[in-house]
Amino acid sequence: MKLKEISYIHAEGYPETEMKYGTIILIDNKMPVVFIATKNDIYEKVVSNIQEVKARNRKIIAIVSEGYEVVSQLADSVIEIPRISEQLEHLLTVLPLQIMSYYVAVCRGLNVDSPRNLAKSVTVK
Repeated sequence: MKLKEISYIHAEGYPETEMKYGTIILIDNKMPVVFIATKNDIYEKVVSNIQEVKARNRKIIAIVSEGYEVVSQLADSVIEIPRISEQLEHLLTVLPLQIMSYYVAVCRGLNVDSPRNLAKSVTVK
């Protein structure tokens, strides 16, 4: 969502397990794919999805837990986060995504402090 808000690039987030159900056909060679591949109960499914994207010669950016070499060898770019309890790792994985959104917007020459056309509304009963 932050990437959309400040860089005006179309971006979508999907659960790792849904990649093979139609989403993968939309990936073209101009679109990098960002995976969060921390060691948890669906890690093997994430690795399988990364292999599917890699087989199509697409660019892969992976956020991984420190020391997990399988994904590091498949991805074009790797951002490692320290090993931490599974309950807290989500806090660490969001930080690189926010920073990446910031730098994409800056590289595009956009003002990250004043995104335009950002509708905010309050629903009152």
